[in-house]
Amino acid sequence: MTSRIEKVELIYKHKKATGRKLTVVSHIPIDIDTAWAKVQTSELLNFVAKGKVTFKPAGGHFPEIWQEGSTVSTKMLIYGFIPFGGVHNLFVEKIDSSNKTIQTKEWDNIVKIWNHKISMKKTELNKIVYEDEIIIYAGLLTGFVTWWAKSFYKHRQKRWLIIAKNVINEHKLK
Repeated sequence: MTSRIEKVELIYKHKKATGRKLTVVSHIPIDIDTAWAKVQTSELLNFVAKGKVTFKPAGGHFPEIWQEGSTVSTKMLIYGFIPFGGVHNLFVEKIDSSNKTIQTKEWDNIVKIWNHKISMKKTELNKIVYEDEIIIYAGLLTGFVTWWAKSFYKHRQKRWLIIAKNVINEHKLK
C-alpha cells in the first residue's frame, strides 16, 4: 500500500483556496468484476468503514446499489460515537463501468470539499490495483482532515483484503 499527499489549488465559493489531494493505492488479490460489483454497494461502504466511521443515513438507509446522479445525506460518527460535520452530503457524480471508476462530490459543515474518485485496474488474473483519490478542503482544518483521511483510507483498503480473502475462500469451498 502506498499513499501520498499533495497541495492543490482549487476554487471554493468563487475564491482560490489550497486543498490537499490524497492518493492511496493497494494491490488486491481479487477478480476485477467481483470487486467492481461490490464497490457499487452500500454494504461494501459500511464494511470497509467499520471501526473508523459509522454512517447514519438521513433517509433511514443507503440505497442497496449506488446510482449515478443521486445524492445521499448521512450523519457520520467517527469511531462509531463522535459526531463530525453535521449532515454529510454525498453526490454520486459518475459511475463508469468500462473504466471501473466511481466519482463522488461530498461536503458537510466542516469539510467543504471531499471529492472522491475510486479506480480499479486489472493487473493479472484475479488481481487489481485499487486507488482512492480524494481532494479535500476544510479551511483551517484541511491538514488535520487530510491526516485523518489518510488513516481512514488505509483502513478501508486493509478491509478490502479481508473481502478478497473471503472471496478466495468461497471459491475454494465450491
